[in-house]
Amino acid sequence: MRIVQVSLGDRSYAIKVGGGLLPRLGAACAQLKLGQRCAVITDSNVGKYYAAVALKSLSAAGFEPVLITVPAGETSKRVALVEKCYDQLAAQRLERKSFIIALGGGVVGDLAGFVAATYLRGIPFVQVPTSLLAQVDSSVGGKTGVNLRAGKNLVGAFYQPKLVLCDLDTFKTLPEREFISGLAEVIKYGIIYDAKLFAQLERDLPKILKRDPKILAQIVARCCEIKADVVGQDETENGLRAILNFGHTIGHAIENSSGYGKYLHGEAISIGQVAAAKLSGKILGLSVNEVERIEKLFTRAGLPVQIKLNPSSRKKLFAAMLLDKKVSAGEVKFVLAKKIGQVVWGQKVSTALIEEVLAS
Repeated sequence: MRIVQVSLGDRSYAIKVGGGLLPRLGAACAQLKLGQRCAVITDSNVGKYYAAVALKSLSAAGFEPVLITVPAGETSKRVALVEKCYDQLAAQRLERKSFIIALGGGVVGDLAGFVAATYLRGIPFVQVPTSLLAQVDSSVGGKTGVNLRAGKNLVGAFYQPKLVLCDLDTFKTLPEREFISGLAEVIKYGIIYDAKLFAQLERDLPKILKRDPKILAQIVARCCEIKADVVGQDETENGLRAILNFGHTIGHAIENSSGYGKYLHGEAISIGQVAAAKLSGKILGLSVNEVERIEKLFTRAGLPVQIKLNPSSRKKLFAAMLLDKKVSAGEVKFVLAKKIGQVVWGQKVSTALIEEVLAS
C-alpha cells in the first residue's frame, strides 16, 4: 500500500492506494475516531458490486451503517438529489458526530461530499473512489458540488475528506469506456506538472490499457502526489490550483452544451486539452512537436480529440463557456502550456482563436 499525505494543517488527511483496501474500510474509519452511525452513499452501478463489502466491513468495526443509493450518471449531480439524501439522513437520525462515505466514481464523490459539507452545517466524510478518474482527481482536494442547468459544478463547497481510500481492485469491474475516460485526467498531470510522468505514459500506455496493477499503483499514487502538492499550496483555487483546470474550460462547456451523458467527463476534457495545447502553441509558443505528442497520446489512449460543431451547437458551447466558474469580468481565462510539464493560468483567449482551434 502506498500512502500520500495531503498537508492542510489540522485538516490534513491520508490517501491510501493499493489492492484489497475496501474490506478494511471499517478498520480504517475506526482509526479516525468518528461517530458510530454512518451513511454509505453510492450509485446503482457501483452499489451492486461493492455496497455489501463496505457495509460488512463497517459493521464488523462496530459502526451502524445505512445505505443510500442514487441513480448512476451525471444527472444525479443536481440539487433535487441532494435534498433526497438530506431527507434520508434525517430519517435515519444521523447526527453531527455521524459521518458519510462516498462509495463510487466522481459523481458520487462530488454529490456525497456536498451533502456532507452542508448537512447539519457539515459532518465528516470519507472518500472511497472506485473509478480511475475519481482516484486520481475528483476524490482528492475537497472540491464538492452539483450541476445546474446553466453549467457544471456551479453549486458546491470546498470541504476536505477525513480519508481517501483508493482500492485498485475496483478497476476490475470498471467498464472500458470509464477506465479510458479516467486516463484523460492522468495525462493532464503529465502536461501540467510532470514531464517524466508524461513520457512514462507514452512508454507504458499498452500496459496501462491492460490495467497492469503494479504500473497503475505507481501512476495513481503519483497523480495523487501531484494533486496533494498543488492543493497543499492553494486549497481554494486563488492561484496555483487553477492549473488543474487545464482543458476543463472547453471540456465542461462540451459536457453542458451537448447534454450531460453524451460525453463522459474525461472524453470532454480530452477534447478540451488538445484544444488548449493548440491554443498554447499559438499564444505561448508550445512547440509543434509537443502539441503533436499531446494529441497523439490522447488518440492512442482511445480518447476523442476533436468535436464537430454546427452553428447551433457552437452557439450553445460558447454560451456554456461564458457561464464557467473560471470566467472573470466576462472574460474566459485559460490554463495554457509553455512546455510539457509547465503551464500558466489566467490567460486571456479571444473567441475567434477558440473557434479557429476547435474548427481545426
